[in-house]
Amino acid sequence: MLSAPKKILIVLTNHSEYPNRNDATGLWLTELTHFLEKAEQAGFETTFTSPLGGNVPLDERSLGWLYMDRSARSYLNDEIFQARLNNTPAADEVDPTEFDAIYFTGGHGVMWDFRDNPPLKNVAETIYRNGGVVSAVCHGVAGLINLEDATGNPLIQNRNLTGFSNREELLSGLKDDVPFLLEDELNKKGARYQSSWIPFIPHAITDGRLVTGQNPSSAKAVADRVIALLKAENL
Repeated sequence: MLSAPKKILIVLTNHSEYPNRNDATGLWLTELTHFLEKAEQAGFETTFTSPLGGNVPLDERSLGWLYMDRSARSYLNDEIFQARLNNTPAADEVDPTEFDAIYFTGGHGVMWDFRDNPPLKNVAETIYRNGGVVSAVCHGVAGLINLEDATGNPLIQNRNLTGFSNREELLSGLKDDVPFLLEDELNKKGARYQSSWIPFIPHAITDGRLVTGQNPSSAKAVADRVIALLKAENL
């Protein structure tokens, strides 16, 4: 008898506005599509969610020719994919016991709505405490800042991880437009933060059942590591 496919919960932002800019932020598209394509090709089921539910805005810059590829464009032209983006269930509508892993996507929008959403925190902590994988890429690592382990300590304390670096934030021109610097906040929680010496190249880290990627180009590497963990015999 074939076992049911394992399930991955993918977290997306609802936030689209910078406080002092006219362009829109939101989901960095390829941080979703690169992970999604690998996960579904590997036979896993995926479910989208967002802090508030409903529509997921797309970061304007992520749709530029420099960042898009053929795969991402095919998703944009897919009606089923668009319907999934426009009708996400809220985090408090999700049953975390149904999932084997959670993946926090990025885009600057997540800096406003991932960190302090109690239902989202509960979902991620439950998945982890039930033996699942917690993963994130780029700014999505902000969703890990307030997570706690079973003893009430920060989940990322003394853990090797990465995420969008201060240097990359400076080079992106948005250092003064975000509510906090991700690298600084991870270090404040006692994480053993690491980044690649060259900015914006793929870089991912696995520490037990915690997987993180540094920047948008790291989504595929995160997917590979999550897939490997989920295929391991002990998960």
